[in-house]
Amino acid sequence: MRTRRPNPWLSGVAILAFTVVFVLPFVFVLFTAAKGQQEAALLEFSPPTEWRIVENLRAVIEARDYLLVIAFINSVVLTVASVTLMVVLASMAAFVLQRRRSRLTGPVNLLVLSGLIIPPAVVPTIWVLQGLGIFKTLLGLILVEVAFHLSFCVLLFRAFLATVPRELDESAVIDGAGPIRLFFRVVLPLLRPVTVTVIVVQSVGVFNDFVNPLYFLPGEENATVQLTLFNFQSQFETQYNLLFMDILLITIPPLVMFLFFNRQIVAGMTSGAIKG
Repeated sequence: MRTRRPNPWLSGVAILAFTVVFVLPFVFVLFTAAKGQQEAALLEFSPPTEWRIVENLRAVIEARDYLLVIAFINSVVLTVASVTLMVVLASMAAFVLQRRRSRLTGPVNLLVLSGLIIPPAVVPTIWVLQGLGIFKTLLGLILVEVAFHLSFCVLLFRAFLATVPRELDESAVIDGAGPIRLFFRVVLPLLRPVTVTVIVVQSVGVFNDFVNPLYFLPGEENATVQLTLFNFQSQFETQYNLLFMDILLITIPPLVMFLFFNRQIVAGMTSGAIKG
């Protein structure tokens, strides 16, 4: 059977589109972040005549009593806690939905799908958080992020679990494994590809989230990295070099994650379809 050779024209168009959409804007941000104030105000696509990366970086970090450092700490805590809960809860829910069919399976599946279709309601969510006493807290925002992204994670885990043979479950049960031990010792290690996908995709999504922290975690002391751009916009309104330096700093972590884990993301997203 002859394999189809890739079309060089299509490959060239794809590379050109990628360069225009992703590479050129990033280079423009990098050049502007490295310029002085007067040169950056021109907003020209050109390398700086004098590189001032260190000076601009220091100015952004020290601005507003190290607000960017506090924001990075808040974002890291938010991302790690939210994604950890997503992985644990979504994998366990997907395991039960995939392996144990009952009368409740249909309604629960409908609820999972509704989490993807129905848009979140901001005001009722704020009322619930205020009633629980966790509004304007990291805990409240963590629960919001988990609730808003859990449906997507459950669907990913369930699609992958459909490729895991049931004989493994039966063998573990025969060996005396209970439900908790069966899941964490036998099933969860097999979910590594889709787990990596969920971790990377949701980490980038939560780290880059702007709307939810703006609504559910107001206050400068609670700022996340995306809100620093909103907070710095008035302070650095005429200092585009510092504004773009802040953009550069909050762009690098998600970019690095995608560069290192892009193959794992594709493998986890497509493994269920390929094996099924």
